Amino acid sequence: MAADSHLSSFGAYRKALELFDLTAADLMPLTKSAALARLIGQQLASADSIAANIEEGYGRGSPKEYAHFLVIARGSAQETAGRYERLKHWLPAETVDARVVLCREIIAILTKSISTLRSQPSP
Repeated sequence: MAADSHLSSFGAYRKALELFDLTAADLMPLTKSAALARLIGQQLASADSIAANIEEGYGRGSPKEYAHFLVIARGSAQETAGRYERLKHWLPAETVDARVVLCREIIAILTKSISTLRSQPSP
C-alpha cells in the first residue's frame, strides 16, 4: 500500500520508515539467540509503532486527534532510542549511536509538529 503523498512528504514519517528498516536489519543477526527474542520483538514493535501511529493519526483527519497520535509516536521513538542504548551489549557502538541520533531527529520533528497542530484553532 502506498502512503498518501502528503504523509510521505512528512519528514518524521520518512525517517520512521527508514528507522524501521534499519532496525529490522540491525536485529536480524541477533535472532539466533533465543535469550534475545523478547528484546528483539519489543524493539521491532516500538520502531514499527512510530510510523503506525503517524499513519493512524493522519488518517483521523482532525488536528487534535493527529497531535494525540504524534504524541504516542514520539513516545515510541523515545522507547526505541532507549532500547537501542540497552542493546549496546550486542550491537556495534556506531550502530547504536546512529540509531539514537535518528530517533532524536524523529522526536524533534514530532515535537514541533505537535506544537503546530495544538496551536491551530478548533473547528
